[in-house]
Amino acid sequence: MDFGFDNSFHATMEGFYTPAEAATPPEPKLLAFNAALAERLGLKVDAGDDEAVARVFSGHTVPDGANPLAFAYAGHQFGHFSSQLGDGRALLLGEVVAPDGARFDLQLKGSGPTAFSRNGDGKAAIGPVLREYLVSEAMAAMGVPTTRALAAVATGERVQRERAHPGAVLTRVASSHIRVGTFQFFAAHFGADHVTQLSDYAIRRHFPELAGAANPHLALLDHVIGLQCELVAHWLGVGFIHGVMNTDNVAISGETIDYGPCAFMDRFAVETVFSSIDANGRYAYGRQPQIMHWNMARFAEALLPAIHAVAPDDVERAKELVAAISDRFLGVWFTRMRAKLGLVGAGDEDSALIDRLFGDLETHGIDFTSFFRALAMLLRGDAAMMEAQLPHPDAMAPWIADWWARLESEGIAPLDRAAAMDAVNPLYIPRNHQVEAALGAAEAGDLEPWLALLEVVRNPYTARAEWADYAGPAPAEAAAYTTYCGT
Repeated sequence: MDFGFDNSFHATMEGFYTPAEAATPPEPKLLAFNAALAERLGLKVDAGDDEAVARVFSGHTVPDGANPLAFAYAGHQFGHFSSQLGDGRALLLGEVVAPDGARFDLQLKGSGPTAFSRNGDGKAAIGPVLREYLVSEAMAAMGVPTTRALAAVATGERVQRERAHPGAVLTRVASSHIRVGTFQFFAAHFGADHVTQLSDYAIRRHFPELAGAANPHLALLDHVIGLQCELVAHWLGVGFIHGVMNTDNVAISGETIDYGPCAFMDRFAVETVFSSIDANGRYAYGRQPQIMHWNMARFAEALLPAIHAVAPDDVERAKELVAAISDRFLGVWFTRMRAKLGLVGAGDEDSALIDRLFGDLETHGIDFTSFFRALAMLLRGDAAMMEAQLPHPDAMAPWIADWWARLESEGIAPLDRAAAMDAVNPLYIPRNHQVEAALGAAEAGDLEPWLALLEVVRNPYTARAEWADYAGPAPAEAAAYTTYCGT
């Protein structure tokens, strides 16, 4: 098994991590392996040797060239700053360079305690591991920037939470694991030199084109803000609620990271919260842009020592970048919504049209995902799907009439427009009731429902008759859905 590790963080960033060692699982057993992702990474893995794969991706066997380490980071958790968090149940095996030159981290999650565990066991249960695998693969299939899942391995031991669960380890693939909280840790504890070193490394690794800027650290702030605007707009566009947008869960690469109490919205409500620990709705669906703005302000604060060291006057420019985030996000958001609605150009009344749409969706409790597919069916002359969404046929008639008039103003053939809408509006998402059913079956030893759902969400845009049961929300009488942090 050859990974060809090229561990730049370990080699050049001593003092930014601690060495780590995985706990030895008693009976590792492979649950899932992402062969397509392994090929993308250029890994030479014998996918037919399940035992060897399970040993490596559970932490039982350390592959040649690995330099296991745990990242140091801090973070604002629900608005309160914790000066030391770090990888308490994860370790970085190493970095691989894909055939196209892209660099990726391979990280084990749930592999046991590290120096940052704070008396925790460092383990993970099968439910959170398979949830992250499933949801991150669904996000990737929808084109949402995200970390990926390479493998899930059962450990053969029980993990005690509110009760005992089967243990498991996830292998997560990311462009890197540098977070806003990473910058916060070194800004809080060490100051400008360490922040500058971390920023320089992040630029070399992720954004080498920024190295020639007059102030590369200011350019990094600007670029990361743009990535986060795009990311959160994409989340909103597919009805995704991250659930725990703490600064230690914000990757500077612009990838979705840390799928803890996450879920997708069924019937639209802007204040939707699924997380059991978000009692005040801080991370509700509709607050995610505001929290992104707040998180980027914290990133700017952490970067200020490096920005100031190059050019003190650029501190004011950093403040201006943060102040402009709301307008910047709205520009990205309206572009995404126009695509979902089949619009090509910008119109003066688009903002009002979009705002009215969300008001109507909430008033009538309409399924967010299915609604946009139903709009495309209207363009094909088929109203059945839309009628099934509405409490009565005329419930959204005024809005639909205005939307139709806006489409006609652009003069594009309806069938062409419908196809373009279907290409950006998923039909299949990880529906919450289906995810829970699949995870419950997996914990009981039956992986088939989870594997079937995984296949569906990896193909989110093309309708298949045999998948009709995957396209709808939970029954109206279903209990309110709640998710829990995986730690």
